[in-house]
Amino acid sequence: MRKTLLAAGAALMLAAVPAAAQNKTVKIGFVSTFSGPVAVIGNDMRNSFELALDHLGRKMGGLPVEVIYEDDGFKPEVGKQKTEKLIESDKVDFIVGYIWSNVLLASVKPAFDSKTFLISANAGPNQLAGELCSPYFFSTSWQNDQTPQAMGLYMNQKGVKSVFLIGPNYAAGKDMLAGVASTFKGKVVGQELTTWPSQLDFSAELSKAKAAKPDAIFVFYPGAAGVQFLSQYAQAGLKGTIPLYTAFTIDELSLPRQKELALGVPGAQQWVNDLPNEQNKKYVADYVKKYPGLKPSFYGAQSYDAAMLVASAVAATKGNLSDKPAVQAALKKADFKSVRGNFKFGNNHFPIQNFYLQDVVKQGDDYVLKTVATIVKDSQDSHHGKCPMK
Repeated sequence: MRKTLLAAGAALMLAAVPAAAQNKTVKIGFVSTFSGPVAVIGNDMRNSFELALDHLGRKMGGLPVEVIYEDDGFKPEVGKQKTEKLIESDKVDFIVGYIWSNVLLASVKPAFDSKTFLISANAGPNQLAGELCSPYFFSTSWQNDQTPQAMGLYMNQKGVKSVFLIGPNYAAGKDMLAGVASTFKGKVVGQELTTWPSQLDFSAELSKAKAAKPDAIFVFYPGAAGVQFLSQYAQAGLKGTIPLYTAFTIDELSLPRQKELALGVPGAQQWVNDLPNEQNKKYVADYVKKYPGLKPSFYGAQSYDAAMLVASAVAATKGNLSDKPAVQAALKKADFKSVRGNFKFGNNHFPIQNFYLQDVVKQGDDYVLKTVATIVKDSQDSHHGKCPMK
């Protein structure tokens, strides 16, 4: 009888283990820029992450969710400090966010060393796609080279024979210009990297571009710098004279300030607000309802997908987040409905996805981004072969 009771007790204890593993809160750290002139980007990312939580019923895998938002102040050293704080003090299960490649690169080591899963909702430096890829890193955005590579292909289609490249002198800026150059079949007649993020006067760079007499100019400036660049491009008399092509310079956050300056300036993007899948329709409609006067940007769309990705892993592992191999396998499976439609990861945990041509259209007094065409299907970044993961 005693043996029977002991066996029954042991069985009850074993049965209780999964339940105990579930009896917790999913803790997520979110690092982005919530202060200064680029806070509009971080706020959009936070808005979309919160909307995703609403759609999930504020739970993941049946567990309540706690999100700790941290401001990186647009500085790599601060981003690293906030990442370490989330890991060491808050003991989060996942870290999400990161707008800037230099901030992300400064922050990944403490995450990897502690085996904390980090999901980038924007930054995609080439190192993390290649030799620094990690089982603990996933991206719901793109590798930095991919979007400008798509624009390089589009310029080939348009018969552009020469281009002048302009962008900011930091990790993503260098990746963007290199990305265009890698697919563009014409001649790069000049390149200028400007001081980032302090420089907002581009008159010298525009003068050099004008003197080079290229068929086109390619520019990458996110946020407020993109607004300034388009204004100065027009003031320099280049609008309508030298066609402008871009990546990430025109989006739903900058467009309300750029307005007619953005007309006729095509861009490449992996997400546009009018993608016809049902998840995207719900996301865009509910974002506008939840945040009156605002529209979601690609930054937000990527953050929404990041929340859904994490939720899929929590559900798949039944909340047992201490089982790191199981969490990694669930994340890699990407079993969730993405706002961009089909979603799958390559061996380096960057998405394999379509890239679209977007254009600005005036509707009444409003300016909106519309999908014009698919530039490339199922694009996989060019650095994945350097990643030792298979």
